[in-house]
Amino acid sequence: TLLTINAGDYIFYSDWAWTSFVVFSISQSTMLVVGAIYYMLFTGVPGTATYYATIMTIYTWVAKGAWFALGYPYDFVVTPVWIPSAMLLDLTYWATRRNKHAAIIIGGTLVGLSLPIFNMINLLLVRDPLEMAFKYPRPTLPPYMTPIEPQVGKFYNSPVALGSGAGAV
Repeated sequence: TLLTINAGDYIFYSDWAWTSFVVFSISQSTMLVVGAIYYMLFTGVPGTATYYATIMTIYTWVAKGAWFALGYPYDFVVTPVWIPSAMLLDLTYWATRRNKHAAIIIGGTLVGLSLPIFNMINLLLVRDPLEMAFKYPRPTLPPYMTPIEPQVGKFYNSPVALGSGAGAV
């Protein structure tokens, strides 16, 4: 579930909107179908795809609340629309009499076609990317993650460097 809700960087939809949307659509469709079919085959119960999508939606709303608490605007985090696509998958699973191959092929096609459409609406409702970028800049890197430039030739006069050979330069 955590892998699914983090795929495609939907949180920062506003950075690279269309690229993110394409990556998101492909990864989310695939992962929703794989995860849901796994659940359905494991439990044998139609309806588990919708349950799975509901769990992911709740996780995303929690993330949205956390970002909002950090001072970002309410529409900064986009909550993806998984549930209608998952309902189509459940319906397919029920209609194909639990034939897992038919569920994967037909249900996967339905999810792949419907999920991008539902999330297109989400994408269009996000505020202007440039406005978001200037108003809410990304935080700077903490010191332990800041790249260190190589200090080539800085210690060529040091007795330590001279004593330890060319490898120290």
